[in-house]
Parts: sequence; structure tokens; C-alpha cells
Amino acid sequence: MSRDFAAIATQYARDVVETRVVACKWVKLACRRHLDDLARAAAGWIYEFNPELEGRITRKLFRPVDRVCRFGEKMPHVKGDWAGRGQLIRLEPWEVFVLASAFGWINRETKRRRFRQVDLIVPRKNAKSTVAAVVGNYMLTADEEFGAEVYSGATSQDQAYEVFRPAFLMARAAPEFRAHYGVLVPAARMPKNMSVLSTNSKFEPVIGKPGDGASPSCGIVDEYHEQKTPELYETLATGMGARSQPILLMITTAGDNIGGPCYMHQQELQKILSGVIVNEQRFGIIYTIDEDDDWTSPEALIKANPNYGVSVDAEFLQAAQAEAIVDASKQNTFKKKHLNKWVNAASPWINVEALQRGGDAGALEDFVGEECFEGLDLASKQDIASDVKLFVREVEGEEHYYVFSRNYLPQAAAQKPENATFATWVNQGHLIQTPGNMIDLKQIAEHLSESAHRHVIVEIAMDSWGSREIAPSLQDEGFVVVDVPMVTKYLSEPMKKIAAMVEGGRFHHDGNPAFVWMFSNVEVFEDRNENIFPRKSKADKKIDAAVATIIAVGRAMLRETRSGKLDDFLAHPLAA
Repeated sequence: MSRDFAAIATQYARDVVETRVVACKWVKLACRRHLDDLARAAAGWIYEFNPELEGRITRKLFRPVDRVCRFGEKMPHVKGDWAGRGQLIRLEPWEVFVLASAFGWINRETKRRRFRQVDLIVPRKNAKSTVAAVVGNYMLTADEEFGAEVYSGATSQDQAYEVFRPAFLMARAAPEFRAHYGVLVPAARMPKNMSVLSTNSKFEPVIGKPGDGASPSCGIVDEYHEQKTPELYETLATGMGARSQPILLMITTAGDNIGGPCYMHQQELQKILSGVIVNEQRFGIIYTIDEDDDWTSPEALIKANPNYGVSVDAEFLQAAQAEAIVDASKQNTFKKKHLNKWVNAASPWINVEALQRGGDAGALEDFVGEECFEGLDLASKQDIASDVKLFVREVEGEEHYYVFSRNYLPQAAAQKPENATFATWVNQGHLIQTPGNMIDLKQIAEHLSESAHRHVIVEIAMDSWGSREIAPSLQDEGFVVVDVPMVTKYLSEPMKKIAAMVEGGRFHHDGNPAFVWMFSNVEVFEDRNENIFPRKSKADKKIDAAVATIIAVGRAMLRETRSGKLDDFLAHPLAA
């Protein structure tokens, strides 16, 4: 007897919300959204769930949830023991929920699908490629789209085939499927596409992006975290304009570049799930652990992995967790791949989640008339340069830091294809673009002069490399300029102080994502004397704003160790 897939999806949502199924915050919010939308639909909302529709080609009546899920359960397994036994796929409740949500919500007036964007963010080995392969084959055939174009895209051939290959193998192992829809499956081991001549439809892998003439009815972006630019995703999205109800499916695990397009994409999804922004045409779900969870616990494995004990072996996960517990070098990889937690540096300096929570410094105008320490990192004039203002306040007897950054970028650097994220930040006002191919130091100096009318700049501290060109003019204007050598002696203690204040909720910043990204790129290595120094693993992982902040904090700490008199402070050898 056929299963009631719509009921399974809704029951899963209830089980999650009512804590019968262990789930993280984002899964709970996705399920709560479904239940809330059902209530809105019952009151006559524009969207309805799983109504009876008429096929565009066959003219037969169907319900979308039942059709896509029944289709999925007619596909054979193509990997592992199940494939060896010739078993068909049996969808788990969470998989039913994802497919039912993506395909089951319909515009009451147009009878078209509600969701055009679908995000499935889940740890490795949880069958996301299998779900994507089912979606690809469905959109090629059962969706009844004339001239359907289904693309599985990634940055490399191997990754592009990670979804297309199982879809191809499913089709090859299902003669009834091929016969019913007229699917042509080439005999080649690595075919370039599958096609349906009767509807002039195709399904093919693409590397980089489809051609300009493509009109995707379905785009599948696999492992988005590996992509440095949003070009593939955006090309698929913009190419869908001629389709009445396309689906752009993004499947990924977490990555290690929070300055990349995938992390920004996930951040936007989290705002949708939290109700911060409204987007009624995007569905997404994120399987991970919560911020306060103990990643070493057995419960963490179950919470993050919806197919725990099904497609992902429980013993395998437990062994990987045990290795990570005893070997710190494996912790980030384990958290990223098996708990779906974003990590960045190999040996991170800062708790990025705690840093992000500190983006509550308010407006710079709130600090008019107050003293501040200015930190500048001008080491690179062809890339990012950072200017940081540090204010120190006492709150309920404790010292708090408030940091505001201005980050500059030459126009030539912003226009490089690999710097697409930088261009986005320029448009959003998080990076300040200067003309040409070099940072305009004069523009920075002019801002400092203008800023001095609103804030009391105790001193301007900068790295020794950048100070050579700009320091004399600033000194001529009356600023106290300090040259800070980039050595452990001057940076270790400020770095430790910042890390402690971030963890203690006493480090506040302006929420600039470029600022957070640069902090997250800082790696540390502790020497035999427990000193640390800021490093970056790759040239493209900038840390300028972090260095500027460290310099400013170092000068503020030095003042705290003195009597508090400015004359004594400036007489210290470091002020030379």
C-alpha cells in the first residue's frame, strides 16, 4: 500500500518541533515554518500544500508530494549493500519532509510551485547526492516540462559527476523508468548527458557554468562551499527567467571559508528561517549541532546526521569522533564534515561564533567626544588595508572594547573574478573602494583628519611597513603616531586579551562581515613560552583588520599599565 507522504512530512515536522526527534535550531525553525504555513493555508493564504493538480502533458490528476516521493521510491540504490541486493530507495522521514516541502507548496492562483530555491545543508554521507539525483531525474521526466534542461554543476569534473553519476546509474538500472519516459542513456562509462527526445529535454553535468544560451528548469549546485565565487549559482539562477516553476537546488556541507559565497548564502537562509527577512520562494534546512552543544557527545552525532545508522554508519562516526577528541589536528575536519560546522583557520585564534555575537557596538556617532586608539594595517597597498577605531568603556565594573573598522580596497582588486565576495561587500558598504590599482593613502589620512573633529584620537598605531609613507604627514597634523614592529613581543598579549574578551562577551564590533572574515582567517602557533603571533594559511585569506585591531589593543593595554597620565604613557619606549 502506498504511503501517505504528505502526512509523513507533516508528522516529521511535528516530531521535530515537539522534540520527539533530536534536531538543531535550524531544523526546528524549518519544521515550525512548515506547520505555521499549514495554518496560514487553512485560513486562505496564497500558498497551499499538496493540492490536486493536472499534469501539463498527460492531463492526469496528481498531488505533487505523492508524485515526487513515489518517483523517488521507484529509483534503485546504486551504492553499497542496498545496491548489491537490488533494493529500491525508501525515503527516510526527513527526506520526505525535504522533498514534500520543495515540491508540495503550490501557489493557489497560478498552480505553480512556491519554492524556486531549495537548500539542503547536511554533513557528509547523509545521502544528499542521492536526494539530488532523484530531483534531477524527476525534473528531467515526471515534472512534465517541455524542453527541460537539468544541470548538475560544480567547479570540477569529478564534483559535477557526484550528482549526475548516481542519477545516470539509477536510470541505467531502471529499465521501466527509461521505457516509460523514453529516457536515452548513453552506453559510455562517463556520459555527457541523458535525454528525452519526446519532450526535447536533457540532463547533463557542467563544470564552471552552463553556456549563455542555457535555460535551466533545474539547476543543482553541489558542494557550494568549494566555490570561490557565486558565478555558477548566479548563472543558473538568472538563466531560469523563462521558466514558470524552476528549482535551483543547492546541496553542501559546511566549509572553511566564511568569506566565500556559500557561507554568505547560508547566513541569508538562517535569517529567513529566523524570520529576520522574508522570502516566500526559498526553502532550506540545515542539519548541524547547536552552539552550546558538546561536540564530543554521542548526542551531537545524532543531532547533526539525520541518516545516522542508515546511510552513514554509526560506528564509523563514533570512531571519527573519538579520533578527533584525542587528536586536535583532526577536530576541524571532523566538525566540518560530520557535524556540519563552519571552521576557518587550521589553528583558529578566535571563536568566530562568539565574535559574531559581538556585532552589537552600535553606531560610531554614539562615541562622539570619547577617546579612541587608532590601529592601521597598511602593509598591502594592492589589496585590503584596514583602519580600526578602539574605544574602551567600563560597563558594570568591567572593561569592554568597542571596535569600528574601515577597510579599503583598490578598484582593480575588487574587479578580479576571484574577488567576487569583495565586490559584494563594496556594494554593501562593508569595503571602501579606492580608484585605480593601489590603495589611496591620502584618502585614509583625510578620513583620520576629519575623524579627529568627532573623537579624541589618543594615538595612531600602525605596522612598521605601512608607516613609512603616511606617518610624516599625520605627525605634521599633530597626531601621535606609533610604529609597532610586527613581532611576537608586541602582538602576543593583545591577541590573548582580545580572545578572552570575545569569549567573555566584552568585545563589541560594528558587525562588518569583512571584519569578521579577516578575524576568522587568523591562525596561531604557540611557542615554548606560550606566545602567539597572527598568521594566515593562504595569501587570499586576509587578516588586515585583525592586525589593525591587535595593534590598537596593544596600545590601549600599555596605557592601562601606566599611571593613566597621558604624559607618562607617551614617554614609554614603545611610543618612540
